[in-house]
Amino acid sequence: MIKNTIFIAVVVGCISSCGAPDASRRTVGPLETIAELEQGPGNVAVSQDGRVFISNHSIYRPDIKVIEVLDDGSTRPFPNQQWAATRREDGQSLSGVLGIQVDAADRVWMLDSGRPARIVVWDAANDELDRILPLDGPAKNRGSFFNDIALDPVNGKVYVSDASAKNPAIVVVDMDSGDAYRALERHPSVTAKAISMSVDDPVIEAARAESGKAPTPTVARIGVDGITIDPDGEWVYYTPAQGDSLWRVRTIDLLDRSLSEDDLGDRVERVGDRPACDGITIDNQGNVYITDITGNAIGVVDQAGSYRRLLQDAEKLSWPDSIAFGPDGYVYVVSNQLHRSAPFNRGEDYTQQPFYLSRFKALAAGTIGR
Repeated sequence: MIKNTIFIAVVVGCISSCGAPDASRRTVGPLETIAELEQGPGNVAVSQDGRVFISNHSIYRPDIKVIEVLDDGSTRPFPNQQWAATRREDGQSLSGVLGIQVDAADRVWMLDSGRPARIVVWDAANDELDRILPLDGPAKNRGSFFNDIALDPVNGKVYVSDASAKNPAIVVVDMDSGDAYRALERHPSVTAKAISMSVDDPVIEAARAESGKAPTPTVARIGVDGITIDPDGEWVYYTPAQGDSLWRVRTIDLLDRSLSEDDLGDRVERVGDRPACDGITIDNQGNVYITDITGNAIGVVDQAGSYRRLLQDAEKLSWPDSIAFGPDGYVYVVSNQLHRSAPFNRGEDYTQQPFYLSRFKALAAGTIGR
């Protein structure tokens, strides 16, 4: 067994509603395996009618960028072979997708971090391209690493986490016009901390090369990563990959262009502590579920900022990367053994198939697109 220490993710959340049982006493259902995957997954999204879509993580250089998991556990390229598995000069193909979400109209929003970076929206109900929203100009900065997305149909916006080590930010994109701007850039709440974490126990390092020199291991620094929004569209929750806090900001403030960056930063709220994590989601009672990377687990944080583990599985939750609500009261999770991948192990790939798509019954009902 390999041993690894990471310098990467963390997150947490929120819980409880009036008259609801004490969340500290409630439990979730068992972890169920939905599919065993051949390629390391990135993010997962589930549609209103239960279709499951997964981005294949770019770190593994997949031939197929996005897949749909069918009822029998098999997969197919999504939206089709051309878009998912070819490279075209006319832009009619995907380059490298991480963030993925599905809205109530069965449109799949795919965060394509290629060149140029963009959000590709596919109408899954009618099987046709809906729109493409470029992430250029004011949306990006030097070293931008667009990681995850949250959909805000109430306000007609998409929130993109830019996990850049030097210039992290939340990018606000208009769903219709594509107009975009950066918010909270380099604010402490979006900035990576120099915190180490251990997964399966020596050091996960990212190889970085300077011009004319051999790659040398360096501590990975990843800014704001996990991001989600409550069903009422009131709060955006987010967390840097490296850090120890879950944060939130009101959408009304995030969308107020008259606020200075300092004024906006003053309105950010710290929700509570959490262990190292990657993806987050939220249910209708305010419970924020997190992927507890160091514990091979799924956890939850309540509105008081208290964290507890819900599920733990060293095999099926080996680097749980992304979680998302389905329409059935289940939370879906993909794990990808990222700490075993070649970039974090001086070029040696220690991953072992299969990778897993699993699910568990949530503490409370949730809404798709989260």
